[in-house]
Amino acid sequence: MAKGLDEPLRSKFQRVIAPLKNGLVVSCQAPPDSPLFEPEVIAAIAQAAVLRGAVGVRIDTPDHVKAVRARVIVPIIGLWKRQFPTSDVYITPQFEHAEAIAAAGADIIAVDATSRPRPGEEVLDTLIQRIHDQLQLPVMADIDTIEAAKAAAAAGADLIGTTLFGYTAATEGQSPPGFALLEDMAKTLSVPIVCEGGISSPDQARQALDLGATTVVVGTAITGIDMQVKNYVNVLT
Repeated sequence: MAKGLDEPLRSKFQRVIAPLKNGLVVSCQAPPDSPLFEPEVIAAIAQAAVLRGAVGVRIDTPDHVKAVRARVIVPIIGLWKRQFPTSDVYITPQFEHAEAIAAAGADIIAVDATSRPRPGEEVLDTLIQRIHDQLQLPVMADIDTIEAAKAAAAAGADLIGTTLFGYTAATEGQSPPGFALLEDMAKTLSVPIVCEGGISSPDQARQALDLGATTVVVGTAITGIDMQVKNYVNVLT
């Protein structure tokens, strides 16, 4: 949990994060060119996941968060993927994107917390502080390396996830899930740890918890119809 929070805010953040402990969070997303990329479709997928036991959902874009919020009461980890020509950071890169996600109904704001140059002048520490102070919401830091994880913890992140392991220049050639990274984080950090990325089976999800994850996020293996079908077709044709 972030340092420097007053007690009411600290208690609020703990109440938001507590339901995620030892549970499954389902990432309900779809490519923008997919027929699934409709708020009500994403909301239906999220509701189905919750009805079957998911303790939370991870949702991209304000419109999708708003639609999902109308159907579920579990914590929503919200983000907004935005592309900038001057930066590779794309997960909720600036405060205005966090603000829009918060207004749509997210309970936790996910942000890119890698060491890559950010768009604009706002540094990670400031972004997290503004989300805490102005939006009164906890922050999930998506990282790729143990160095980034430590920096995110120092910056005040409330949860830290392995989300970007294997997707940055610093982790090029490595494939998620980042279990070795997860183990390092569990030994080093005192904040809750999220294992996200590359989990493709229930056994792997169980392994992530056994290695020290507080919660596990699974996306493509459960909700990634577009990618799953493409993978099958590539092998069969």
